[in-house]
Amino acid sequence: MSMLAEQYEFVIGGDPDRDTVDLAVVDSATGALRAHLADRADGAGYARMLAWADSHAPGRRVWALEGTGSFAAGLAVFLAEAGEDVVEIGGVKRQRGAKNDQIDAARAARQALAREHQTKVRAHGLREALRMIVTTRQAILVSRTKAINELKGLIVAAPEQLRSDLRGCSLARQLDRIEAMSTQPEGAVEHRMAVLTLQSIAARVRFLSAQVDELDPELMTLLKQHPAGPALLAEPGVGPVVAAQLLVSWSHRGRVRSEAAFAALSGTAPLEASSGQRTRHRLNRGGDRDLNRALHTVAITRMRCHPETRAYHAKRTAQGKTHRDIRRCLKRALARRLYRRIQAATHQQQIPAAA
Repeated sequence: MSMLAEQYEFVIGGDPDRDTVDLAVVDSATGALRAHLADRADGAGYARMLAWADSHAPGRRVWALEGTGSFAAGLAVFLAEAGEDVVEIGGVKRQRGAKNDQIDAARAARQALAREHQTKVRAHGLREALRMIVTTRQAILVSRTKAINELKGLIVAAPEQLRSDLRGCSLARQLDRIEAMSTQPEGAVEHRMAVLTLQSIAARVRFLSAQVDELDPELMTLLKQHPAGPALLAEPGVGPVVAAQLLVSWSHRGRVRSEAAFAALSGTAPLEASSGQRTRHRLNRGGDRDLNRALHTVAITRMRCHPETRAYHAKRTAQGKTHRDIRRCLKRALARRLYRRIQAATHQQQIPAAA
């Protein structure tokens, strides 16, 4: 695989902040710094940056940006729409000595030059729409779980008359009974406040549940628009949320160069920890943990109700593998299979932009 220096004459490193972006042009052949610019992170600033690049990097050039999912997102989209080549780099390695935004921009460019494989900037449009729904939905579920736990704790400490009416019921019935409760002005203050707080938390649970119900149809609509969406949903154990997370982490063709890289991204590829005459591997606790959780969900679902996976589990159990080891092997196999399904479904297909 060729290095950036073999493909481009200039690399423009970017160090983005919330309101400004620092850029540095580095000569690919010599690594020398040719020019520096700091400008505002808005539409007018992006246009000035592009004009500045035309003056100081007139040949074949590539932009190496850090934080394309946050501070550099707007610039990355602007450059992609302008037909510029953009690659994404991780956090710039800090070194001893001086540090400022100008130095970090030059380091970003040189760090990109030093790498063999460069990750293309993350896709927007449909991918970004899926990411926003998945992220928002997860945040809502966290808040809903917290509210339900508060409700259960309050029921345990409520007066006996209320507690006996609510204990042992399903959550749906508890919410219905709490909404139907009434208080008397002359009643005990503890009883009145217990009803008030129970109804307040119950209303919060209802509201958060309604928000999830509003997002789920939108998520399914976006998945149907994605070339790989129907293929993933046809896989046993893959539901809309898992399919969306797989597509968000995969992003677009070219971001993940191989199935092995996808497994490493998901944290399902074991790390070698050999020493001397001993050969061993250890669990990889890095990578995209949301993607790892999605594969974990598919694995445990298949182990419970998918005939082929259950047969595989029985075979590996007979070989002496533990349930945990089998699940880890299955997650690695799923990373390979689902990556291939996505790649095959998106081969030579245009991914539509979300409306």
